[in-house]
Parts: sequence; structure tokens; C-alpha cells
Amino acid sequence: MEIGAGSTIDDNEMIQVPQSMVYTNLNTFINRIYPGIGNPRVQDDQYFLKHIILCPRNNEVHNISEAILQQFNPVPNTEVYILRSIDSVSEEDGMHLAYLVEFLQQLNSSGLPPALLCLKVGYSVILLRNLDPGEGLCNGTRMVVLNARRKVLQCKIISKDRRFRGKVVLVPRIRLSPNADILPVLLKRLQFPVRLAFAMTINKSQE
Repeated sequence: MEIGAGSTIDDNEMIQVPQSMVYTNLNTFINRIYPGIGNPRVQDDQYFLKHIILCPRNNEVHNISEAILQQFNPVPNTEVYILRSIDSVSEEDGMHLAYLVEFLQQLNSSGLPPALLCLKVGYSVILLRNLDPGEGLCNGTRMVVLNARRKVLQCKIISKDRRFRGKVVLVPRIRLSPNADILPVLLKRLQFPVRLAFAMTINKSQE
């Protein structure tokens, strides 16, 4: 409220951030937002519903998620599911045969799942598309991974909505095409429409 009213802005149009909100060590910051994240007994679904780190850019989301995964091992000695996308370029793009797969798999945007998804049982993910709103599968739905196969993810919804909380759902692999204005090519990506949900962009949190 004070920031909105302009009462905390100095003569140089700067805002002094309270020292209690400043962290110079990433692991200290993670443990402040996710207390007990390194404890394998952290299994309460609502734990991930109550904690999130917001970032201005996707690369920061990725870096923080990677740092969290160094500490978080929900079910020790379980398999890591490595799920790769199948990428291509729409034939509407006159150069659709000229792009290397390696280049396409480096393309990224906030509404697009990564080309490489590495998941384990217990990981928190967020859905990126409306699949079946009647079953709770909406853009922004947060879930916990239960199992993964080549064409389907089995997840459990974490939500404050009692209709869907704890519901076990299947998430299919689908073809996604981001807005042509977002990426330099007309990309088509076949992948599970999810991302890790330990951190997300501010824009994504407002959708």
C-alpha cells in the first residue's frame, strides 16, 4: 500500500528494500521459502500449494528449480523420468526444413513446456493448458507426479477446491504451438503440457 501511494519512494525514485527481505545466498533463500524441503518426509500435498517462488524471467525460474532439485528428493532411490519432446516447424514457415532439431529444442517461452522434462515421483508441476476443466485440468492447475509413461503422466491435483483436491488424473502428451509472435519460428512441440512448479514467472502466476 505504501509503495502504491508513493510514500516509500525517495527523491531519486528508489525504494529501500527491508534488509529482512534481502538474501545473497540462494540456498538460504530456498530454505526460507521451502522450509524442510530437504526432508524426504515432506509428502503433504498442501505443502507445495502454500509455497512458491516468483521470478521475472524464465531463466531464473529454471536456475532456482535446478537448485531446489539438488535438495529435494521426495522418494529416495526412485527412477528419474526423462521425457523428450518431438519438435518440428510448421510448413507455413517457408524455411521449415532448414532448422536443426538442436536449435528447436533450445526454444522456450512461458507457456511452452521444455523440450526436456526430468521428473520424479513427488515433484510438483503446473499444467500449461486447459485440458478438461470439468475434471480440474485447467491452465495453472498444480499437481504432484505419481507416475510417468511415454504418452501419459499420472498426477494428483493439489488445490484448495475440494472438488478436485487429491484427485488422480492422467495428463496426455499433446502438440503445442505457441503464438507466432513469441518465437522466431512457427514451432510445433509434442510434449506433456507441464512445467516444474517450484518457481514460476510473475506473468504465469497472474494468468
